Order: sequence, then C-alpha cells, then structure tokens
Amino acid sequence: MSKDKEKSKASRRQFLKTGAGAGIASVIAGSGLGLFAAPNSNAKSSGKKIKVLTTDGKTLEVDETLLSNPDKDYYVSREGAHQGIPGKKFIMVIDLAKCKNARKCVEACQEGHHLASDHEWMKVYLLQDADQEAPYWFPRPCFHCDNPMCVSVCPVGATYKRTDGIVLVDNERCIGCKFCMTGCPYSARQFNWYKPKSSTENIPYSPENAYPAREGTVGKCVFCADKLRLGELPRCVTACPMGVLYFGDLTEDTVTNGEETLRFSELIRDRAGYRHLEMLGTEPSVYYLPPVERQFPVERGLEGADEAIRERYKHTKTYEVTKQTRKSDE
Repeated sequence: MSKDKEKSKASRRQFLKTGAGAGIASVIAGSGLGLFAAPNSNAKSSGKKIKVLTTDGKTLEVDETLLSNPDKDYYVSREGAHQGIPGKKFIMVIDLAKCKNARKCVEACQEGHHLASDHEWMKVYLLQDADQEAPYWFPRPCFHCDNPMCVSVCPVGATYKRTDGIVLVDNERCIGCKFCMTGCPYSARQFNWYKPKSSTENIPYSPENAYPAREGTVGKCVFCADKLRLGELPRCVTACPMGVLYFGDLTEDTVTNGEETLRFSELIRDRAGYRHLEMLGTEPSVYYLPPVERQFPVERGLEGADEAIRERYKHTKTYEVTKQTRKSDE
C-alpha cells in the first residue's frame, strides 16, 4: 500500500482531534469507565482468565483473547455508557444526491453489531414525494432526536439520551413493552424476536455497541458510540463508497465523510439542508441534503441486487417507474 493510500485510510478512520490512545486515556482519567478490548474473531479461547475492574468496583474475569486487540475496539460498561463524550454534540448529514442504494452502509452496520440479515438498523427506502417528482434513495438511521419521543414513553428508563446527543437503549433494563417503537415516528427501532446467532456471549454487554443483544428487547442504531470513543467515524460512514454520509460535531461546526471535511453550517445553508418530518418537533440530529442534480439514475440502485432486496421495493409505485426505465434502456 502506498503512503498516500495509507494516509487516506487513516484520515477516513479518524475524525476527532484526539487519537485512539489519547481518547481512551482521557476517558479513563475523566470518568473511570470500564473498558474492554474487542475479541479477535479468528482467535480461539486461550483458557487464561484476566481480572478487570468494573465501574462499580467489582472484578470480572474475562478470557485474555478479549484483550488481544486493544487498538481496534473498546467496550464501555453499562454505567459508563450513560455518560456522553464531554463537549460533543454529534450530528449526521446525508446527501441524497449521492445515494444509489449501494447498501454498504447496511452491511457494515449488520456486521459491526452482529445483526441478523433481516434485522436492519440502517434502512434504505425508495421514495417519491409526488407523482410528477423524481424518485430517490433515502437512507434512514436512528435520528437521535434532541426531543426524543422514545425516551419520554419508556416506562423503565431503558431508553435514554446522553449529553453528546446520542440516544441509547439499555437491554438489561428493557422489558420489551415496545412503547418506544410505538413512540418513534420514524420506525427506527427493531424488536429482538430471537437470540442472535452470532457468537458474542463472551463480550461484556454495553449499550454503546448493543451486543450481545437480548431476546425480547429493542435495538436500534447507536451512531457507533463505541467507535466514537476511539475518535473513529461510524461504520456506515466509512463503508459508504459514494461519500453519502457525513458525520461530525455540532459544537465544532464540522462534518466529514472521511474524504472531505466541511463546515456543517455552510453545508446546510448552501445545499438547503433539512430534517425529516421537522413539524413533529422531535429535533433530529440527522440532516438531509435534497436529491438535486443526482449523481446516479435511481434505477441503478436495483442493479445487481438479489431478489430479496428487489422484493421489498416491488409494492411501491416508484419501483414500477424504475422498472419501465430499465426496459426502455434495454
């Protein structure tokens, strides 16, 4: 790999001013959070246990393989996950003009959070606002609202909002009542109907990474809060080959898609940015740039897609439009 490519890759993975080591050190010194290194997926259990200290002063024995890759991922305890990263207010901007339903954002989210193939936190919709208007692809994560309805309706405090703007779900408090699912006007939550198939039993649970998930509870996009602790961009942002997703800090007025870094206020002003269903008063932390002068024809988003993906769009009028367009091009 050339030096230029290595430099580009490094800038794509890191967007906060502090590096991974400095970020972890500040977390430990500032809040005393219990941190755990992620397991190496290719490594077998060594059988050797290592004692680590949790935030409530108790010791926990974990296999040493959990600490074998300290520079990749870290896990913050349940208690620590309630504390937002100091001085941050995270935001996302989605450029609809660039999206062609590549679905790499979905795949990265699925893999990074050990989700089943039919259990998506990031969804991509095919929308058409009016009969005479052009269809477009619409990625939808959780909006991490500043006035979240899901938090207000949760009867047990399992859903909560942090000072850095991120809304999380504590599965160990969740009773599966689904009130939050009903309260969310964006349908951004998924119910865990069954125990996940992936092997995550030895990973200490944290709301920041939301795994291992528990059957009978609710899950959703977490803005990859575990990655943010390391000064890294969310998985969906780095995975998108089109640079559709920008992520950043409102307090610094900066967002980046890993390739370019922009002033958030200027981007929203110059590109007529908006928030989905603004009239609801939820104040989302996700903004959209209109699909003006799109870089790809919408029908390209169905090219190469398997039948299961095509099937989910067949009930829409927009799908018929794209199908006719494909036929005329043949």
